Amino acid sequence: MPIRPWLLLVACTALICAAEPGFTISQTDASGVYQAKDPITWTVTAHDLPALPPGSVSYLVQRNGLATVASGALDLSSGSATITATLDAPGTLLTTITAKLPSADKDKPKEVKAFAGAVVEPTKIATSAPKPADFDAFWAEQLAKAATIPLNPVLTVQPSDNANLDYWHITLDNINGTHVRGQLARPKTGTKFPAMLIVQWAGVYPLQKGWATGPAGAGWLTLNISAHDQPIMEPEGFYKELANGVLKNYTAIGNDDRTTSYFLRMFIGCSRAVDYLAQRPDWDGTTLIVTGASQGGLQSFVTAGLNPKVTAMLVEVPAGCDNTALLADRAIGWPYWVNSVKDEKRMETSRYFDAVNFATRITCPSLIALGLIDTTARPAGILAAANQLTGIKEVLIMPKAAHGGDHSPSPARSNAWKTALKAGLPVPPPAKP
Repeated sequence: MPIRPWLLLVACTALICAAEPGFTISQTDASGVYQAKDPITWTVTAHDLPALPPGSVSYLVQRNGLATVASGALDLSSGSATITATLDAPGTLLTTITAKLPSADKDKPKEVKAFAGAVVEPTKIATSAPKPADFDAFWAEQLAKAATIPLNPVLTVQPSDNANLDYWHITLDNINGTHVRGQLARPKTGTKFPAMLIVQWAGVYPLQKGWATGPAGAGWLTLNISAHDQPIMEPEGFYKELANGVLKNYTAIGNDDRTTSYFLRMFIGCSRAVDYLAQRPDWDGTTLIVTGASQGGLQSFVTAGLNPKVTAMLVEVPAGCDNTALLADRAIGWPYWVNSVKDEKRMETSRYFDAVNFATRITCPSLIALGLIDTTARPAGILAAANQLTGIKEVLIMPKAAHGGDHSPSPARSNAWKTALKAGLPVPPPAKP
């Protein structure tokens, strides 16, 4: 039976009543999802705080993380207070609660913050700019150039720390004389395995062996690659020196030209990693998934968009969605290509590295998890990207999730997807929220 595209939008309520430091926040609909013009009310209750005099607690409600919708002071003398706002069009709301507490330095009062989020008609949030007319042609040209470079895999056997697993460090040749570096693991027993490419979040750091051997222990042929052309397991000081030196602010390197952007090498390297997995004789020829969080989520969108060998994409709080958000009066997220709509050159370059534009090319099943109080990977941008996908997709909305912290609903769904995909089964429907 052919796979039919469907959209499953899941709002996970498990975190909605979780207490932020100093406050507990609940809202009208615990899912955080509303229709246009619905009244949205947050109830704020202080806990474990000293008496809060009038004027010491303020709130700010922003549409799409940028424009102020409401603001003022909160009177918590009765124990709780409410904030109400509405949106008449698809978008998100971010509410920030700030309490100023006495401190030893009276000129610098201690601040306690809490956040709440909501989204209105998430399936209708559009991209802030159209895909460049030559987007597909540009990436076809880059892939064609890369295809002339042999992968030249170099595998170095390493101890797996598990008698049931094989484990290697691996290097592949990449564009401009650079390399893809990572780690590869697979079960010792068996001849054919489903494949998993794991791509990394932002920063400059070593890879951990368990990131490859963990999935391999569950039966996957696992390739975990660094975002950078660097040795993968050096002492911590090695990475600190890179982060403060040649890789400092790496996201801004060459970011005013699509042929010099630091992300060009990174993105092409992801596709070449898929090509390598797909040519291995121990791949089962059926299942090849890509997965990652934050910057790894961006790379996953790119990989699935560039390489049709990818059979499923699983991402958590993906960054790099909607780089041109300022054009739609939305706050931008990582990697913060521009800080002004007047920065036209960087704005134009950013469109060629935007997950929303790679999403238009993705038809494989996709799982996307996002947080409504995430100010790094903005929820409006992620939803704009998700809305471009044409295949089976599940969008997991976590109302009280920031970029870090408790994302427990996401790995639970991701594991359910991986279990089904590894067994060659359809992706499982989620439980009703």
